[in-house]
Amino acid sequence: MHAESSGRTALVTASTGGIGEAIAVALAERGAKVVVNGRDPDVVADVAGRLGGHGVTADAGTAEGAAALIEQVPDADILVNNVGVYVTRPVFEITDAEWLHIYEVNVLSGVRLARHHVPRMAGRGWGRVIFVSSEAGVQTPVNMVHYGMTKSAQLAVSRGMAQEAAGTGVTVNCVLPGPTLSAGVRGMWDDLYPGLDPAEQERRFVSERRAAGSQLGRLIRPAEVANLVAYVASERSSATTGAALSVDGGLVPTIFP
Repeated sequence: MHAESSGRTALVTASTGGIGEAIAVALAERGAKVVVNGRDPDVVADVAGRLGGHGVTADAGTAEGAAALIEQVPDADILVNNVGVYVTRPVFEITDAEWLHIYEVNVLSGVRLARHHVPRMAGRGWGRVIFVSSEAGVQTPVNMVHYGMTKSAQLAVSRGMAQEAAGTGVTVNCVLPGPTLSAGVRGMWDDLYPGLDPAEQERRFVSERRAAGSQLGRLIRPAEVANLVAYVASERSSATTGAALSVDGGLVPTIFP
């Protein structure tokens, strides 16, 4: 077991599956007291129990859910804003309601929690805030322009908050995963490539779709994203703030970010 986050309280939104759960596992392995969050109380209790953490059932993508999280977890040393939604839609068919909904979930969720926690972290002289953004924030997906917009917005929010927290001991950063393997992706593969084994499904998906530019030739694994988040959440990352940190397998064909 590593001890980079020993004794720290870490709140990870949407942490009952996928990248969020992998982050919760990685932080727990490094000694953090993890607060697991999700919308299904049974799943929240199961994951929290396995990690020896505390579970809070709340929809972090709503104002009411964020308020419930803040009420039950008024102080956290590490805040990982992971909750997010995405859907494919031609840009000129996205309704006002869809634009506003995806913005509220993907952007305002983190704003609401950081607005509460960062000043309190600063008062204690230490804190880590990590927004789980996406490579879609720097190369907008044509079939998910509204999703890309929210991921770009997270970069701006993170940078601005880092500047506001300058000199306080609190760092604010974004982590930018590329296409990542999840249960939902596996289900999509079964629809796209019925009858093929998972390795062949992944090969076909990578070669034919958005991940074709990956230098890995495969999708990212949630634990690989979690490893970077765990570093950024640790004492060792004290000189890293206001940054956009890629974990996209080289998918974005530029040097920065």
